[in-house]
Order: sequence, then structure tokens, then C-alpha cells
Amino acid sequence: MTRGPGRGDNVSGTDGRDAGGGRVCPKLLSWPFCCNGCPYRRYGHCSYRWRCEYMAADADAFAELDKVEPRRGVDMDRASFEVAVSLIRADLARGLSPQQIACARAEGVGVSKSTIYRWIDEGYGGMSNAELRRKVGYKPRRKAGARRQTAHGRERSFEAFMALPEEERARACEMDTVVGRPTDSQCLLTLLSRPCKAQLPLLMPERTKAATVARLDDLERAVGLGAFRRILGLLITDNGSEFEDAGGIERSCTEEGESRCRVYYCDPMQSQQKPGCERNHVEIRKMLPKGIGISFDDLDDLDASFVGSNVNSEPRPSLMGLSPLALLRAAEPGVADALAEDFGIVELPYGELGLTLAAVNRERSMRGLGPLA
Repeated sequence: MTRGPGRGDNVSGTDGRDAGGGRVCPKLLSWPFCCNGCPYRRYGHCSYRWRCEYMAADADAFAELDKVEPRRGVDMDRASFEVAVSLIRADLARGLSPQQIACARAEGVGVSKSTIYRWIDEGYGGMSNAELRRKVGYKPRRKAGARRQTAHGRERSFEAFMALPEEERARACEMDTVVGRPTDSQCLLTLLSRPCKAQLPLLMPERTKAATVARLDDLERAVGLGAFRRILGLLITDNGSEFEDAGGIERSCTEEGESRCRVYYCDPMQSQQKPGCERNHVEIRKMLPKGIGISFDDLDDLDASFVGSNVNSEPRPSLMGLSPLALLRAAEPGVADALAEDFGIVELPYGELGLTLAAVNRERSMRGLGPLA
């Protein structure tokens, strides 16, 4: 950009001359104070020495710089900043996200989630993006196997599920399993209620259809047939062999001849058709990560209870800062009491949450058991 007089420049006189004796174009003395749009400049016939051109890209860059510069650094004193960073680092170490920290530590930290992300990104307080599980992921790619057709009829297909009224689909429960090593016998059966996002992890001795039906029977006996129908009356699951017995899944174990639920199956290789369950498995994997040699055969029911208590007690931004267990208790207090009494899943205060493998190992050591990995 050729430097010339702008609105605030000292362009003197009405005789067309500047302070240095050079000629100044009269067009620069009035709006828009630049040579843009002048036909003489366009065709190279301008004979004036002083010229001023406006470039939008340069002006935008200067404007952005004016906005960024005043916001550099930290908007608090050093002592307050060190307290805030120590709280953030402690919560990150417990597996909590910046959004959860900003929501639960509104008084102690006093900054938004975007500010926490910026501090981490810029390395304040020794923090780094490696502490954010979703930002640094390790997952070897694998090729998809050949698709197989579902073994169930059209009446239980995902198409039939989508044909149900929207309010019924919104209250459905998503069912799946979480597995450890390929050689493990035990696994976790997970049941996620879409309305409150509470996910119940139940330890199964083996990954079979009989074990699935048995654990659902245990759950029905604990909460009662009526509550089972309200919360798990509509199930959506995948085509795993452990879910093949649709009749056993739907049949009530407490009242002969009664049905406790209806079950539908996703299309093969379409895990996104039960997204809530898949997404919440990320929270379970914080405590029982893959690829580091953890054997699910070493788990016991108290380990499953500890995992379920932590995962369902963390505040969720999508629930306006409430935890899934808090929402479940508000809607079904009897079910929440039954989960606590029969499965040991209780709501934990924010300060006691530990969404890491280290937290699981600490709890096991208090019971005299060795670490998982």
C-alpha cells in the first residue's frame, strides 16, 4: 500500500501542495481519502506524487490485531491464576473435561471452558493437549469385515424401530457390551437410558445370550416389572451373538406370561444407530482403557459398581450440569435406590470423582486386591 494522507494526516493548504512541497491530489482531502476508484490511477495517468490506496485484507489484519492484543495474557492476578491452574490440573488428572471443570468450578476457577482450552493449548502452568483424551487419540485403523445380514426378521429391524413414534424412540434404552482382551470370558453389559443418559454397567461371567438374559432378569427383580417397563421397555441393540435370544430378553422373569420389553436390532455394521451408548463407552474406557493389557477376567462386581458410580455421577453439559444419576433420581427415585442397594451404583460428589484407571486401582488396593494394569 502506497502511504499517503489519510483522514488524520496533516495535508495543508488549499493550493494542492503538502508541507514538503509535493503536489497533493485534491481528492485525498475529502471522503473517501484514498485513490480507490479514481480513473486516473486505474489507467496510469495520475501525476501526483502522494497516493493512498485502501486494501481490505490489510485493514482486516490490523483490526484483528487490535482485538487480540488487549486480550493477551491472563485476566487475573498471579496468586488467583496459580490456584485456578492447580484446580484445573487436578481435575484433568481425574479424567474430567474442561467443560465439566468450568461448570463445577465456577467459583474456584472462574473462567469459561474456551479459556481453559486456550490455557492448555498455550501450555500455561505446564499443561498440554496430551492431558485431553479426545484431542490426542491412539487407535490403529482396521479394515471392515464382510457385512452379514441380521438374523432377526423385519419386525425387529432398525427400519421397524424408526417407524415407531418419535416420543417412543426418544425414551428407548440402548444395549451393548464392553469387552477387554479377546481371550477374556467376562465382559460388561451396558444399558443406557436415552432420556437421562444413565448407563448401567453389569458384569457378565461370559459373553453369551444366556448370560445377557440372566443379567436382565437380575435387573428386573431389583427394580420391579413396572419400573423395568418404564425405563427399559424399548431396547435397541446390535447383532452380537450375546443378544440373539430376543424371546428371553423380552420375557418377564417375575410374572409368567408377561412381557417386560420390546427389542429391536441395528443394521449390521451401523453402530451409529445407537450413538448414545457408543459415546458413553468413552467414559467407561477412561477407567478401563484398551490396549494396555487389562483383563476383564480380573474384574469383580465391586469394580463394575465403582465404574458405574463415577461415570453416572459426572456432571454433563447436555444435562445442564446435572449428573445422569441425579436426573434418574428425580424421575425414578425407587429405581435409583434399587441400583444403589442391589448393584452398588451411587451418586458421588464432584470432589470424589475419579475417571481414571489409577482411581480404579486405588479402590481395589483398599479392598486388598492388586492393580488391573
